[in-house]
Amino acid sequence: MEKEPQRKKEVMFQRMLEQKEEVRIIRKIVLWIVAIVLVVGIISGLSIYTYIKSALKPVDPDSEKVVEVVIPIGSGLDTISEVLEKEGIIKSARIFKYYAKVNNEADFQAGTYGLTKSMTPDELIQSLKTGVVYRTPAFTLVIPEGLTLEQIAERTSEKTSITKEEFMDYVTNKETIQHYIAKYPDVITDEILQENIRHSLEGYLFPATYPFYEETPPVEEVVDTMVEATVQNIIPYHGFLEEKKKTAHWLLTFASLLEKEATSKADRETIASVFNNRLNEGMPLQTDPTVLYALGKHKERVLHEDLKVKDAYNTYQNKGLPPGPIANAGSASIQAVVEPSDTNYLFFLADKDGVNHFAKTYEEHLKNKAEYIDSQNK
Repeated sequence: MEKEPQRKKEVMFQRMLEQKEEVRIIRKIVLWIVAIVLVVGIISGLSIYTYIKSALKPVDPDSEKVVEVVIPIGSGLDTISEVLEKEGIIKSARIFKYYAKVNNEADFQAGTYGLTKSMTPDELIQSLKTGVVYRTPAFTLVIPEGLTLEQIAERTSEKTSITKEEFMDYVTNKETIQHYIAKYPDVITDEILQENIRHSLEGYLFPATYPFYEETPPVEEVVDTMVEATVQNIIPYHGFLEEKKKTAHWLLTFASLLEKEATSKADRETIASVFNNRLNEGMPLQTDPTVLYALGKHKERVLHEDLKVKDAYNTYQNKGLPPGPIANAGSASIQAVVEPSDTNYLFFLADKDGVNHFAKTYEEHLKNKAEYIDSQNK
């Protein structure tokens, strides 16, 4: 009988030992879990800190390329942050938004900004609050409407260290052309590779005033900026082009003719209607600027023998539009192609003062010629 209590004591003692071991193991597990949670927390905290710190640094501290950023009217901080991230000006829209809120920054202004990837959040905020770019450009390059590729090269050489030869070598290089076709397939297509086209990128360098923040920007940056501006100005017309089953190349070619012929916005719209009417009637456009482009030189007056030059760009000898643009067209000329006047005019001519006179019939056109051209040449 004495053995039974002894066995019970031994069992209880064994259970106590087992419970103590279980508690020890549980404590060890808890300690490991706590340690892991702390380590993960620390790592996560450091990762978040590093991410935020990185997001508040410039995207590319060495970049001098200006990116045109449009902030629509009525945009809040959320929209502005998303636009900046989409354009590659900031790394994170969320972090930029929180940074602005923490610093109580508000009252941002709508508008078009020339921003760079090297700008800090504070510089961006300052620009968006004042409505001006916070950085002062080293110089500006003005490219007027109606210039040819060679004229743009000449003007660029006057303002930068890029020679005309270097500029033309770059814009006519096959690799350069293929680069832009690949980069902007919705605007720049294989149409610019047609056999009769003189310069593939003719008409694809948009006329504007360009700020540059580097004293000696490379030719790639200068051309990239101008081509990008063309793309941005054509994108809004994609719907129109799809509806009309036309291409951006067609639009820029048509617009370049208006740019060389017109002296006012109203004239552009009316001349666009003349060209449309002639195209619909199967008549050649017979526009002098295409003859000058075919000749490859500027002349104060196009002579009768000039009209006979055999060249794909000569719209006296060939029906339809020329193979490609004959100059860089501005936004007014592009818009005139999209929204031409509604007229029955088939002819027009410019007098010595550059005023255009329109006619519905050839007889009316001859009367205008006698009154505004022949009489003034006597």
